[in-house]
Amino acid sequence: MASQFQLIMRSGPTPGAAFTLEGDQLTIGRDSTNEVVINDAEISRRHARLTFQGGKYVLEDLGSTNGTFVNGQRLAGPRVLKAGEVVSFGEQIVLVFEVSTFDPGATVASPRAAAVPSASRPVAPPPPPPAEYAGSVPASPAPVTPDSARKISPTAIYSIVGVSLVACCCIGTLFVVDYLNIWCSFPFSIIVQILRGSGVCP
Repeated sequence: MASQFQLIMRSGPTPGAAFTLEGDQLTIGRDSTNEVVINDAEISRRHARLTFQGGKYVLEDLGSTNGTFVNGQRLAGPRVLKAGEVVSFGEQIVLVFEVSTFDPGATVASPRAAAVPSASRPVAPPPPPPAEYAGSVPASPAPVTPDSARKISPTAIYSIVGVSLVACCCIGTLFVVDYLNIWCSFPFSIIVQILRGSGVCP
């Protein structure tokens, strides 16, 4: 049985990032020459070191400014890491140490055989979609605008308002003329003669 070791970033500059640990000695730090590079101000250029001993990784701090922690306790010397332990660099960079074992000699089922479900056992449901990281915003569908809510063009609005104003002025003028009984005065006498014929006004 072979083991694969990883550090999974829980919080920091790239949450969810997985650092696969391979080799007898790995350094962790901000500088690009490290095997595990974490570009953050809380990480020293050479912050910590992982050494593979007896099938396990041993973590030690390299005199970093903000310290190296395992499960909340600052390291004062080398510490053997166990699966599931939380490794912190400073206050904001948090990673989880994971160990997965697999058998390299195990028989792998062919894709065709895996695609045919067995009648004696129920088909397993599909895996759930991957969880979204904190801070991500789900995409919302674009709002559908009904035909009744579409905007009327400004030209149509101006035309309606203009016609309404002219009609109101005409109606108002007729009411004033009728109220004052000035149908036979200029210029209303011309309109009366055209509409009713001559002889109506003296």
